[in-house]
Amino acid sequence: MRVAIAQFTANLDPGVNREEVRKLTADAASGGAELVVFPEAAARDFGRPGEPLAPVAEPLDGPFFGTLEHLAGKHRLVMVAGMLESIPGDSRVYNTVIAVGPDGGLLGAYRKLHLFDAFGYRESATIRPGGGDTLVFPHGDLRFGVLTCYDLRFPELARELVDQGAEVLLVPAAWVHGPLKEDHWMTLARARAIENTSYLMGSGQVGNNYCGRSLVVDPLGVAIAALGDRPGVAVAEISAERVVEARDRVPSLRHRRFSVRLREEPPG
Repeated sequence: MRVAIAQFTANLDPGVNREEVRKLTADAASGGAELVVFPEAAARDFGRPGEPLAPVAEPLDGPFFGTLEHLAGKHRLVMVAGMLESIPGDSRVYNTVIAVGPDGGLLGAYRKLHLFDAFGYRESATIRPGGGDTLVFPHGDLRFGVLTCYDLRFPELARELVDQGAEVLLVPAAWVHGPLKEDHWMTLARARAIENTSYLMGSGQVGNNYCGRSLVVDPLGVAIAALGDRPGVAVAEISAERVVEARDRVPSLRHRRFSVRLREEPPG
């Protein structure tokens, strides 16, 4: 299966962002991709730290979903991308990733569990954590599980998705620049792939405060596609056979002796 990572700079104009998604989706489709992953907050960037997000958030079935619905059906591929989802009657929003199938139907939504209250940021001031529902969906002969950005630092969530059958981990991100941050992104991406003998596709925003460095890692930790710090698309070939081969060679999932559980309430 051919898959793509797409990165760009999302700004504060949702219409401009939707147009950029259209262009990059066409590029991915021209490369034969059956699935394309876009960054976190692709529908509209977060703006300045602490800026209220409820006035600019969209419902799950709003204009951004409508664009993905149209493009997925037009190009016959799966689209995965991040948005700020409005919550009726709430001053905070969900940081949500939606997956849309090649028929234009919603495959599911994942609301970010681990909020970025680190490195001087406080995502929880404007964003509500998800309730614990995860997103794993099939496409072709593979199963895909979704994380978002800061979730990458929590191996338990990736392992839970793999326990649900995921063979490819999808990570829309807006990974913030900072000392060693780019190294953290690439190291953690390879670690999550290696320890789960799974593919990982990470797609990050570029420009503004973000480092880009989108990549596809195979189940043994080899980067098979990558982008730098400029907007663009990269296509890679992945297969269920490669996952089976890796898990036969390194049967760590069978050898493990611990399991993990979700806390009923987030810490804080």
